[in-house]
Amino acid sequence: MLSVQEMTRILTVVVGSTAYGLATDASDVDRRGVFVAPTEAFWRFTKPPAHLDGPREEEFSWELERFCGLALDANPTVLECLWSPLVEWIDATGEELRALAPAFLSRQAHRTFLRYADRQFQRARPGGEIKWKHVMHLLRLLISGRHLVETGVPLVDVSAHRERLLSVRRGEVAWAEVAAWRAELSGGLDDALAASPLPEHPDHATVERFLVATRRNAL
Repeated sequence: MLSVQEMTRILTVVVGSTAYGLATDASDVDRRGVFVAPTEAFWRFTKPPAHLDGPREEEFSWELERFCGLALDANPTVLECLWSPLVEWIDATGEELRALAPAFLSRQAHRTFLRYADRQFQRARPGGEIKWKHVMHLLRLLISGRHLVETGVPLVDVSAHRERLLSVRRGEVAWAEVAAWRAELSGGLDDALAASPLPEHPDHATVERFLVATRRNAL
């Protein structure tokens, strides 16, 4: 198994509440990153890891190929890394990756953001007890997804909705109001799809050229 030292870090960003504009005094600082494994490591029976935890708490990184695959599938968590305004570390390859961000986008985001929000909703009431943090994040996902489908750009910083979202997290908003807000956001996401500037499919070819070039440069 390859060690962390054998990986080449190309990008580290801050995500989570700090990037969303929803941090409080009790919030952790969540970091996500991208690394490149040595090209020769893929020639072995034992492949490099697709992701790594650490080295700091609340830090998680993807190997470049895994990251690109998830981004092409419009994974909301991965797209946030490409648009996070809080970049802690970036090299030339990371700059290329961030510049390539629009190539990952497609109308598939409409489906994935709705699906991820639905999962949060299902996790929000296990046994009837409401987990308000999950409720807040499903609403945040819908806000971000609606903005993406409407404008063609994900919305990471939702501080314009900070007070209302934090009120939800504190359990100060009635469930009926939360449900109505969710329905409004979901409906708006659906309505935006017909006129969305997003392409039908992401630009796989451009992303693949970047991946292959990165592998060659890592030899």
